[in-house]
Amino acid sequence: MQVLDGPRWRERAAAHRERMSRWTVPHRERRRRGEAHPVLDFLFTYYSLRPAQLERWDPGPGVVLRDAAEFVGRPGYVETADGVVLDPATLPRLAGTAAFVAGLLAATAARPARLGCFGLHEWAMVYRTAAPRHDAVPLRLGPDGTDAVVESLPVHCTHYDAYRFFTDAARPRNALTPTRQTQVALEQPGCLHATMDLYKWAYKLAPGCPSELLADCFELAADVRELDMRASPYDLAAHGYEPVRIETPAGRAEYARLQAGFAERAAPLRARLVALAERL
Repeated sequence: MQVLDGPRWRERAAAHRERMSRWTVPHRERRRRGEAHPVLDFLFTYYSLRPAQLERWDPGPGVVLRDAAEFVGRPGYVETADGVVLDPATLPRLAGTAAFVAGLLAATAARPARLGCFGLHEWAMVYRTAAPRHDAVPLRLGPDGTDAVVESLPVHCTHYDAYRFFTDAARPRNALTPTRQTQVALEQPGCLHATMDLYKWAYKLAPGCPSELLADCFELAADVRELDMRASPYDLAAHGYEPVRIETPAGRAEYARLQAGFAERAAPLRARLVALAERL
């Protein structure tokens, strides 16, 4: 057991809050102004952790907190003679969640990364529809040009939570039919959404996930989301994002290169989450 006295754990908690404020403070300011952001809102709307929860610090298992009365009464924490500790046994749902997360992420890590999807999932979400998901943002190539890109390239999405947003016309074009039941069998480490979801699995393990690991996963998700939307059919120049033009050979090569970099960056985080989930 690691023992942290009051000044030390408060320093870590403050550092975590400051680190996450880069994202949470602008998000709150946009909400106060009633201003939507087509790229960054996803981190707080699709993913369900609220800004205040993201800023809150948890030490993870195996840590004794001294002078930590404010943790007493928080779910999962118990007071002992040595200090306050996280006791996963007091959180009955956590064991089942941890078992699922460990199994899913270990299976994902065991597969080779597929780097040939070129982000077409975002294009398939607006294929042959008059109601794009981000209707306040124009399509770079217009509706007809967007449809032509989808029809000119193979669509091979392995991620159910991306595939389920495909239009009815786009679903038959996908090489696979992902379902929730086949999630463990299909997810692979090259997928941008599987990489972003490391953040989701980190907070699903809360309060058992150390906040430093949660923050690492969140920052990776934020960076991946930027590529996800830069390679999308939307024109985001007004928001400061240069497109990755996957409709061209050069754009597809750039996408695959960046995708491979994110898969490499995600690998140690996935391994840390598997180890944590197995422990929990």
